Amino acid sequence: MGSRLSCSRGKSMRVTERRVLLCFFWIAICIGVMVPRAAASSDAPQWMHGLVGVPLPSYDEKTDAVLLYSETNVTVLSENKIRTHVRKAYKILRPEGRERGMVYVYFNPTTKITSLHGWCIPAQGKDYEVKEKDAIDVAAPAEGGELIDDVKRRVLRVPAPDPGNIVGYEYEVEQQPFWLQDVWEFQGIDPVRESHFSLQLPPGWVFKTSWLFHPEVKPDENNGNVLQWKVSDVTGIRPEPEMPPWRGVAGQMIVSFFPSGGTSRKNELANWDGMGTWYGNLISTRMDASEPIKQEVNALVAGKTTTLAKIQAIAAFVQRDIRNVAIELGIGGFQPHAAPDVFAHRYGDCKDKATLLRTMLRQIGVDSYQVVINTERGSVTRETPAHNAFDHVILAIKLPDDVKDPSLIAVMQHPKLGRILFFDPTYDVMIPFGQIGGYLQSNYGLLVTPEGGELVELPQQPSAMNSIQRVGKLTLDADGMLKGDVKETRLGEQASSERWRLRLVTKDSDRIKPIESLLAGSLPNFRIVRASLINYEQTDQPFGFNYSFQSENYAKNAGNLLLVRPRVLGSKSSGILETKEPRRFPLEFDGPLRDTDSFEIAVPAGYEVDELPPPMDVDYSFGSYHSKTEASGNVLHYTRSVEIKELSVPVSKMDELKRFYRAIATDERNTAVLKPAGPGK
Repeated sequence: MGSRLSCSRGKSMRVTERRVLLCFFWIAICIGVMVPRAAASSDAPQWMHGLVGVPLPSYDEKTDAVLLYSETNVTVLSENKIRTHVRKAYKILRPEGRERGMVYVYFNPTTKITSLHGWCIPAQGKDYEVKEKDAIDVAAPAEGGELIDDVKRRVLRVPAPDPGNIVGYEYEVEQQPFWLQDVWEFQGIDPVRESHFSLQLPPGWVFKTSWLFHPEVKPDENNGNVLQWKVSDVTGIRPEPEMPPWRGVAGQMIVSFFPSGGTSRKNELANWDGMGTWYGNLISTRMDASEPIKQEVNALVAGKTTTLAKIQAIAAFVQRDIRNVAIELGIGGFQPHAAPDVFAHRYGDCKDKATLLRTMLRQIGVDSYQVVINTERGSVTRETPAHNAFDHVILAIKLPDDVKDPSLIAVMQHPKLGRILFFDPTYDVMIPFGQIGGYLQSNYGLLVTPEGGELVELPQQPSAMNSIQRVGKLTLDADGMLKGDVKETRLGEQASSERWRLRLVTKDSDRIKPIESLLAGSLPNFRIVRASLINYEQTDQPFGFNYSFQSENYAKNAGNLLLVRPRVLGSKSSGILETKEPRRFPLEFDGPLRDTDSFEIAVPAGYEVDELPPPMDVDYSFGSYHSKTEASGNVLHYTRSVEIKELSVPVSKMDELKRFYRAIATDERNTAVLKPAGPGK
């Protein structure tokens, strides 16, 4: 089973390669109590013993384990039943690799675990074995805010996963598939010595494969109706800060299979158009408007004289009055609940809220369409073949000809549908109507229409729409104390992220935590004199902070001179690329942004400006940085702006990005020099 559509990351029904460390520690404690450290001795199977002593290349000190052998055998019994058998064995190289002894197998009412075993072959001594009776079942981690979810995982702990030992396991599951497709994810954190995948089809069935981030490998078809693939010596993926999502870098093979005699009702994932048809069929019966829905729409649009005002009123209702709660049982992980039920209960997840909004808009004659998307930009690209790689649903609203307003930014001109506006109604304090968050910008989603599905790229908004504008009027005294007032104005996600943080905050002292963090990271000491919020509840207005502070010994003495840093608050530099190892993957920004600072610092009486820092002007395709310090009378004026224009920086531009951050860091450290004024200075 792939990703569910509830703003959650994909939950593979196989053992995950992307371990969640917090869950690991919690489960380790539970199992440490329930399972003895040394299980009864029993010989490990021959397929594991054959791995003892196999030659391995040398690995660096950051490699915790190596996947010696992996085997996934998929047997398609019918359109409604698939059996999958998995074997894996790791050699533990370092203490941090002990985690590989934790086995996680996901299951739900449509996926049954038929067997599960684990073994350890120690470097010295007898083998250990653990059986399915030693496992425990736990709820799967709630990754999308699910209230109720029927996905669970069976967890087995293999004893003695110590350095030098080999740990392995095998399990088998039987699944009633929603579609006839599988994904072989053969690349993970650990290097892979050898990995196999086989597919056994009923007579007459055919298949289609697509390869991502690995050269295509042709199958061995010499074993009757069993297709076999093999990859060897696959490098491990070492995580890097701000790298693309896992789906966007890891080697994998997507295989779709088709029954004899034509297309099956479950074969809609053969292409994006077919996947759109499959999802469209799931939602087609969910949009009947109940009488209460009709009455609510009439009440919401009463007195509204324009189509845009009516759309905005309905969108605001779904966004703010329908709580974001997910209940996912069976196909409910993909199929939305009926609009009347979502309206009556006043809650639903992303696909539920999109379906209700679409239903309500139809009552005023406005068409709209679901867009299935992944919240991690880069998981799906223009070249990605059709498969279930999505975790979220938003809406594309077809704008009538009379709806034209400069506030509608997230608009795409579709060749058939005309102007469509993308809108995410999921969160009640998110981006205002007419805009979308950075996680959606320049991202690819599946536009679902009555004619099928189409992969489209969502627009990227101007960087100035996501910004922090900080203006400070400050004074410096002869003892080096800096004090004054600052006003911060936040737009876009810079505003919505703060509103989201504040949604559950009740204490005034906790409301100003971001100000405290900013001052603590910028000043040697500080005291907040006063602070207040700007437009917290007016989500269609810029959010912000007003505050006053003072900082002793801000200016530093150098003989009879005072050294003053004009860049008072905030840091835009980063040491993310200051590593010994070269960067392997692109760097992904959250979204476009343009932040500005403007500080006026009144020079203390008896001093004048002797020296100013040089201006800084750095401009690359992905971003720019400009700063300037000027003196006017007894006032220092410092202004700067930083802009991110491209959301992905390729490896070929890493040197430019490093110079970009270094230039910012230099400017942020620069100081102005003040000297005594007048005779005898």
